[in-house]
Amino acid sequence: MYTFPLPCLQPIPSSAQPAAACAEAELVAQLQQGSEAAFRTLVERYQHRIYRTVLALLHSPEEAEDVAQEVFVEVYQTIGRFRGEASLTTWLYRLATSRALKQQRRARARKRFAYLTSLLGFDNRVLYEPAHNEHPQAQLEGQQQVALLRARIAQLPDQQQVAFTLRHEQELSYEEIAAVLNTTVSAVESLLFRARKTLRHHLQPTLRHV
Repeated sequence: MYTFPLPCLQPIPSSAQPAAACAEAELVAQLQQGSEAAFRTLVERYQHRIYRTVLALLHSPEEAEDVAQEVFVEVYQTIGRFRGEASLTTWLYRLATSRALKQQRRARARKRFAYLTSLLGFDNRVLYEPAHNEHPQAQLEGQQQVALLRARIAQLPDQQQVAFTLRHEQELSYEEIAAVLNTTVSAVESLLFRARKTLRHHLQPTLRHV
């Protein structure tokens, strides 16, 4: 079980932590009052869901850990501006998917730059050799089909990618996904339909079903 390191916080006695069953509104109120115990409760309650969501988009445990920790740091720094227009869970998913997609775009940009650098090396010397497999975790696990599926999911438009990930990795309802994406249930249905259609088109007959 991964636990996010929180170097900015001092250990809090377990007796000082808010009850696990406290209402979301109460937790938010305590967070906005600067309660470190409430923040620890927040991390304990949501860290696995946030980490799994980010990992599903980035496919790198190390990057997922970094991005997930950034999400909680952002919550700690900006909770005072949270006004409750959406639920706390929805807000966390929005932050997580937004940061993961930004990280994904940065990684793609680095790869493009590295590839161009390798082509433009001085004295015909290759300065960088692009990786042949974008998903080393899948390669180590020997899951060739999973790697192919992940690669295709990563090529989906952002909203389709997020909707597909939240539905199939986190098993969120259509209503919950609509809240995260700030759209309608019918729009989510359309996003998922188009995502599945695209994946089937590219992956058949390699994968039996998506």
